Amino acid sequence: MHRRTTGVSRRTVTKAAAGAGLAVLFGGRTAAALGSRTVDVSVSSAALGRSAPVRLILPSGFGSQPSRTYPVLYLLHGAHDDYTSWTRETDIEAFTEGRDLIVAMPDAGPTGIPTAWRGGPDYETFQLKEVPALLARDYRASGVRVVAGVSTGGYGAMAHAARHPGMFTAAASYSGILDTMAPGVPTLMDAIVARENLVPTSLWGNPFLNLLTWRDFNPRSRAAGLRGTALYVSSGSGLAGGTGDWLPEALESALWPSAHAFTDTLALQRIPVTTHFYAGGGHNWAYWKQEFTASWPMLARGLGVPQ
Repeated sequence: MHRRTTGVSRRTVTKAAAGAGLAVLFGGRTAAALGSRTVDVSVSSAALGRSAPVRLILPSGFGSQPSRTYPVLYLLHGAHDDYTSWTRETDIEAFTEGRDLIVAMPDAGPTGIPTAWRGGPDYETFQLKEVPALLARDYRASGVRVVAGVSTGGYGAMAHAARHPGMFTAAASYSGILDTMAPGVPTLMDAIVARENLVPTSLWGNPFLNLLTWRDFNPRSRAAGLRGTALYVSSGSGLAGGTGDWLPEALESALWPSAHAFTDTLALQRIPVTTHFYAGGGHNWAYWKQEFTASWPMLARGLGVPQ
């Protein structure tokens, strides 16, 4: 897992943030400016029982247009990674230069599964209530939102949009876990949780004994809630047609049936979705960066910004 470095003095942060036109408060939350537009905010979260970070990329004219509000692009990270992944692995800051939107990259914990855990934190409430409230209060976010994510973040994008109809105008999943009850997928979810030295049943309980809970948090089971939301789903076949990089290709293969089951359910319910199912491919950023670019026109329409 990647960790961000710390150690910048409060005075330095305040000076940098002031020069960038970014608000810096210390107390209930802190904000550390990382550049002219990027800032890390530490949020005191009741849903998590701790402070948690969200990385923001603000519009170029944020400081000079104090009365303007902005739509928000939420980007969710994957398993065994953190909220810095999108800025570390992509050029999202440069990509959004000159576009009038806020990019929000909230923490989802070490597993990257942004849900209400049965035996612990509630990342769903953190991402969908506490972070939006912060953005509306302190960063002039409008009520227009889209969401996209990779891997377990792809799960989060579709689960959030399905469980909270109308909250997002568009949702995109890149190699996401979209049917958590498909054959073999509960075992995969357990393995993700166990890798972080957490008890697997602390997620949603036992997939058999707590079937209703698993179903409630399953994007495929909640597909009806996606009606009216613009959707993009991409996934690779992995080992079938792959190049021999076996681990990321095996992970991609494991999620291929889940993605198809999800989009098949959308088709049965006559819910439109743009899909890109491609031969081969690995469970990594080399593919996810391409898929974000491919889905951008849809996300831009949802945000109401030029492509």
